[in-house]
Amino acid sequence: MKIVDLQVVPFRAPRRPFRNGKLLPETTAVQTLTVIVTDEGAKGYYFGGHGHGDQEGLWPDEIAALRGRLKGMLIGQDPFDREQFWRWMWVANLPENLLSVADMALWDLQARLFGVPVHKLLGGCRSKVKAYASTYPNMGAPEEYAAHALACKRQGYKHYKIHPYYFWDPVAQKPDPGRPSHIEQDLEVCRAVRAAVGDDMALSFDPWGTYRSYEEALRVGRELEKLNFYWYEHPMHEYLVAAYEKLSRELAIPILAPEIAAGSLYTRADWIRRGASDMSRIDVLRGGITGVKKMVSVCEAYGVRCEIHMSGFGNLQILGATSEDTCEYYERGLLAPGVDYETPPPYLGAICDPLDEDGYVSVPQAPGMGYQIRWDYIEANRIDA
Repeated sequence: MKIVDLQVVPFRAPRRPFRNGKLLPETTAVQTLTVIVTDEGAKGYYFGGHGHGDQEGLWPDEIAALRGRLKGMLIGQDPFDREQFWRWMWVANLPENLLSVADMALWDLQARLFGVPVHKLLGGCRSKVKAYASTYPNMGAPEEYAAHALACKRQGYKHYKIHPYYFWDPVAQKPDPGRPSHIEQDLEVCRAVRAAVGDDMALSFDPWGTYRSYEEALRVGRELEKLNFYWYEHPMHEYLVAAYEKLSRELAIPILAPEIAAGSLYTRADWIRRGASDMSRIDVLRGGITGVKKMVSVCEAYGVRCEIHMSGFGNLQILGATSEDTCEYYERGLLAPGVDYETPPPYLGAICDPLDEDGYVSVPQAPGMGYQIRWDYIEANRIDA
């Protein structure tokens, strides 16, 4: 069997953004479906690849790169040689989200051909995963965060993660790109949420690298310790590795990082060696399923948790092939009051991660990634070159 084509299909999909405390009117976005085709008719698929999970389509320059240089590397090759391709693509210095998209389409192809979900091809470990509710940033006043957290607890979540105020001034109610640290208001949110949900719900905190100094990050961390938060994620810019080393030494609360740093498992292995974080963080757009599976093994060897970043089919398949001892939670969201997370997008028959009353999501069991693709919608909304 040989690869004969790599296609990227852009199509229109509705989206209703949530921004700075408001649910905005529905708009139209571009989603993409990457398809790898073989001479025997087997195909592999991956949706999205640019941003959060698999919900955001590739950009025009990314589509061009997949259709050009990356396609040229794969044509004529055995689709089962994923490890070889993965190494080729790193040596070629391709953007890691693009090598990730190709890697995941290849995993989907083989799993579909064998009639099993990807996590079984990897080596199945569990059929359901604990989930936490992950908020949008700038969700409103502290009492709005508190009410939302309580609603999530009643829905079944046992863990709630706060994305606080960044690139937005919560007092002046206007954008604040130059000075995103609003630690007083961030801490008001944390205190309000803890008071609302009580002591029996795990809480975590992610300011997405917007604290500008070690002193700010330390001060917030001290308060999170008093509030018994479970982890403190990505407080400072991830170039500041020495500052992270110091912060991890000073705080008892586990530091979860790096979140978005480039370099897949190579960067994260170095953070573990340096003691720059207590828990590691990766997702399938930072090395594909191949890269994440390697990183989970590194973390397991060092006795470090590897918390998977973002939602989506690929991340959930990885979690199905890993132990809760190393990868404990699935990040469900982003969520906010009024946001409809439960209805599938029109190009899919079902969401990947319905939540049960005990706060777990089930790993999709259909072959491949588990997509229920609605081809009629994609064809009707396809965007021609």
